[in-house]
Amino acid sequence: MIILKTQDEVEIMAESGKILGHILKTLQSVAKIGMTTKELDNIAYRMAKEANSVPAFLNYRPSGASKGYPASICASINDVIVHGLPSNYVLKDGDLLKIDSGVKYKGYCSDSAITVAIGNVSETAKRIMRATELALMAGISQAIPGNTVGDIGFAVESVAHKNGFSIADGLTGHGIGRNLHEDPYVLNFGKKGKGELLREGMVIAIEPMLTAGRGEIIQTKEESYATADGSLSAHFEHTVAITKNGPRILTLRE
Repeated sequence: MIILKTQDEVEIMAESGKILGHILKTLQSVAKIGMTTKELDNIAYRMAKEANSVPAFLNYRPSGASKGYPASICASINDVIVHGLPSNYVLKDGDLLKIDSGVKYKGYCSDSAITVAIGNVSETAKRIMRATELALMAGISQAIPGNTVGDIGFAVESVAHKNGFSIADGLTGHGIGRNLHEDPYVLNFGKKGKGELLREGMVIAIEPMLTAGRGEIIQTKEESYATADGSLSAHFEHTVAITKNGPRILTLRE
């Protein structure tokens, strides 16, 4: 069931998103060669607490998971697309780091992701980062009342294919509100005019995940998702409100 948000609820989600945007901007600036992903997680946890918010990922147990998630961020390296667990892994020159995180503030969640180039990365890494961020913005441009989730998916997929990349199979965006994951699923592919109708008051997380090879994925023993062929991946995400005046990004990194 899709839960529409009131204007007051959207404003609270915007406050949540502002906190998260600041956290991600900070992590982007400090993620360097020699730092561990666990150190990044500790920074995110501390910043969320200092802002009187709760790390939305911490102890979150989505449907099908064997246990609650033990960290405040997902830190996914190179071929790992999403849900990578922070650890003592030391970031190296050329790594492509995906940071996905969420915040819960006054009972409402926000969710956002960035991809960070560590040191000197390959041309493929640079291209897939650019294409994934472009795909995100193309998807967001379709998030208006009267359009459908199919319009968003079509826009994302079109940018991916135009740039020579694949959509990661089975990994989607979602509705968001009091819960981190709500209806509807927001696919990264689709047909114009198909799927759930977008209405004022909906809030969704749009999150293209592209791969440099084929789109097939595997699940690791840590329950993260990686490319089956070992190719690079990139991930960008924003929480977006559907308004009568167009899409409103709630997780800007300011």
